[in-house]
Amino acid sequence: MPLLKRKPFSLAEPPEDLESSELVYQVRFTKEIFRDYLEYLNRINLYRRRVWVCKVSGKTSLTYEEALVSEKRAAEKVQQFPKELMAPSLCIIQYSTLSLKDLADKIAEKLRHRLFVGAELYGRKDNDLFPCKISKVIEEAPEKIQYEVTWLDKNKKVMENSLVNAEDLVHKKLPFSRAVLKSFIRESTYRSAPWVLHDKLAQHHGISTDPPEELRSQVFFKDGQVVCYKKRRKNEEDRKSGKEVKKESGKNKRKKIDGERFGVAMMEKDDRPKEEPIKYPIDDLLVQPGPDDPIFPDRPSPWREFNVPMDCVGDLLMVWDFCSSFSRLLHLWPFTFEDFENAICHKDSSPILLVESHSALLRLLIKDDGEYLLAVEKRNRKLKITQINWTEYLCDFLELMELPALCTYIATIKRGHYGLLDAHAKLGILRELVNQVLQTDIFREKLDDVIEQRQELGATRRGEALEEARKKREEKEHSKAESDANGLTDQKCLENIENVAANDNLSKQNGHIEKKGKGEVLSYQLGNSSGTCDNNFLNTASKKAKKQNLDVEAPADNGKDSSGKEGLKYLKDDKKEVTERSNKEHRREFYEREMEKRVIRTNPLGRDRHCNRYWWPRRDGRIFFESSDSKEWGYYSSKEELDALMGSMNIKGERERALKKQLEKFHSRICAELQKRSKVLAHKIALEEAVLRRSTRVRAPPRENPANAFLKYVNKWKED
Repeated sequence: MPLLKRKPFSLAEPPEDLESSELVYQVRFTKEIFRDYLEYLNRINLYRRRVWVCKVSGKTSLTYEEALVSEKRAAEKVQQFPKELMAPSLCIIQYSTLSLKDLADKIAEKLRHRLFVGAELYGRKDNDLFPCKISKVIEEAPEKIQYEVTWLDKNKKVMENSLVNAEDLVHKKLPFSRAVLKSFIRESTYRSAPWVLHDKLAQHHGISTDPPEELRSQVFFKDGQVVCYKKRRKNEEDRKSGKEVKKESGKNKRKKIDGERFGVAMMEKDDRPKEEPIKYPIDDLLVQPGPDDPIFPDRPSPWREFNVPMDCVGDLLMVWDFCSSFSRLLHLWPFTFEDFENAICHKDSSPILLVESHSALLRLLIKDDGEYLLAVEKRNRKLKITQINWTEYLCDFLELMELPALCTYIATIKRGHYGLLDAHAKLGILRELVNQVLQTDIFREKLDDVIEQRQELGATRRGEALEEARKKREEKEHSKAESDANGLTDQKCLENIENVAANDNLSKQNGHIEKKGKGEVLSYQLGNSSGTCDNNFLNTASKKAKKQNLDVEAPADNGKDSSGKEGLKYLKDDKKEVTERSNKEHRREFYEREMEKRVIRTNPLGRDRHCNRYWWPRRDGRIFFESSDSKEWGYYSSKEELDALMGSMNIKGERERALKKQLEKFHSRICAELQKRSKVLAHKIALEEAVLRRSTRVRAPPRENPANAFLKYVNKWKED
C-alpha cells in the first residue's frame, strides 16, 4: 500500500449495520465506503494530493492512485528477480544496517560472480567464446566447482553439453538492474535501519529471524515486530522530565504557574490559531458565502416545454445530434430539432423525415458488409431501401438484434402502423440503430479521417504561430540593431556638424567661401573628419551652417511638408497594424470553424455546483440543461436567461468556474444563435396568427401552419 509521510496508511473501515439497499459513496480504487458525503470528499481530496510515496520503488510526490500504479509496475519487475538469487540476497538483507544504496551495491557485488542453473553467459571453447547456458552445478570441493553447460547457437538452439571450469566462463552483467534490486529490498522488508525481512518470507527461505549479537542491545521484539531502543529511551526521558516537574517545590511551582498565567494573558491573542486563507477554486459544495462576495441573482429556471416525455429528451437530443453531425456520411439532409421532435410525436402516418432517417442508418449498415447484410441476403431482399419497403429492413434489423424490449414492436411495424408507436419505442429503435452504426468500420474510418484532419489543422495553426513569433523576434532584433546604429551615427554626425561649424568660422574669417547666385553655398571642404555621414545628415548640417553663418532663408513650407509626410507614414503604419490584427482574427475564426466542421463528438460545456450538465448543440442554439441523474431536462432560449445564468455562478467553485469560462468563450456566438432563433420563432408565430385570423370571405388558398413544416421534409442528399 502507498505510504503517507513515509508511514503505512490504513484504509477506512466500512460502516456498521450497512443495508444492501442503502445508497453510499464508494472510492473507486480503494473500495472504501462512506455514508457522509463530506467524509467521502475529504478522503478523495487527500488521495488527490501529491503527498504519497510508492512503497516498492520509493517514488515521491504521487497521488494515491499513481502510487498504486507505480507499486503494481514495480512489483511486476520484482517478480522477474531470479529465484536462484533470492535466498543469498535475503541473507545479506536480513538485519543489515547499511543504507539502501550501499546495501544494493553490496548485494550486486556478491552476486556478480555467483552462477546458478539457468544463467546464460559465454564460455571458452576451442580458443573462442560461445554462448552457453548452465544446466547443472557440480561441486567437487569447496574451492573446485565445475559446471555442466549447454552450448547454444545464434538462434539459442541447443547444440551439445559439456563440463567446463569456473575460470572458462565469462560473466555477463546481472540479469536485473539496480532499480529492480532496490525495489526487491523494499518489497521484502517491513522496516529499515536495520532492514528486517517479513516473517513469512524469512521462514520460507530458512533465514533466521533472531537479531545478531551486535544488535541485541539496540532492538527488541514488540507485537512480533522489531523495534529500536532509541525511541523507547526517548519516551522514557520525556516521562522522567514530566515527573521532575511535578516534584518541584511548592514555591517554585507557584512562581512557575504565575509566570505561565502571565505569559498566557500577554500572549493570548498571539496564541490563537490563525486561519489559513483558502486557495480558490475548491469543490463547489465546500464554498461558503464570504463578506466580499457579490450578490448572486437567483438562477433562472429552464424551460421544460417538450412534446416528448421528459425521460425521452436525452435520446431525442442524442439521435438528432448524431444525424446532424454526420449528415454527409449518412447522405441525410439536416433537419431542425423541433421538426425531429414533431415527427417523433406524429401518429397519423410515418413522416418522410423519420423514413429517411431510418433508411440512411440501415443503408450504412448494409454498406459495412457485416451481420446485417448477411441477414438481408438470407431473406433474398434487394439491396435498395425505398419509402415502401423500409419497414421490412427495419424488422430484419430488430429480429437480428433480438432485444426483447424492441422485438415487441415488430408485429405493429409489419402491419404498417409504425406511426402508432409511442415516443419511447421510436427513440429506442433509433438509439439502437445509432449504436450499431457507431461500431461499423465505415464510421470508424470516417472518425480516423476526421482526427487526422483535425491534427493537420492544429499543426498548421501551430506552425503559423511559430512563424509569426519568429518574425516578431526578427523585427525586434532588427529594430534594436537599427536603434544602436542610429545612436552611433547621430553621435558621429554631431561631431561632424561641430567640425563643419568650426571650419566655416575659419573660412569666413579668411574669406574662402564660394558663392553662386544669391549667396547659395555650393560646397564645404571637410578636412580630416573622423567619419562620414549619410546625405540626409550632410544636408541637415549644411542647412544649419547656412542658418547660423550665412543667414540663408529657408522655405517656410518645409516643416509642414515633413510633418505631413510623417503623419501619412504613421497612418500607413496604423492601417498596416489594423490589417494584420484583422487577418489574425479572421485566421483564428477560420480555424475554429474548420475544427467545428470536423466534429468527433459533442461534449457538455460543463457542470454547475450540483453536477447538472449544460449542453450547447451548435445546430440548435439553445443551452440545454440536464440534471445530475439525467431524469430532468430543460433549456434556455434567450440572451437574458443566458446572462442571468452566468451571473448566478460562483467562480470560487471548480465546476462553475470552468462552466462560466466556457460560456464566456462562446457568449457572442450563443447570443447570435439565440437572436436568430428568436426571429425565426417570431416569424412562425406571425404566420400562425395569420392563418387563424384569415377571413372566410377571402378565396385565396390559406397559408400552411409552420408547425407542420416537418411533413414537407425532402432529403436532398439521398443516394440513388
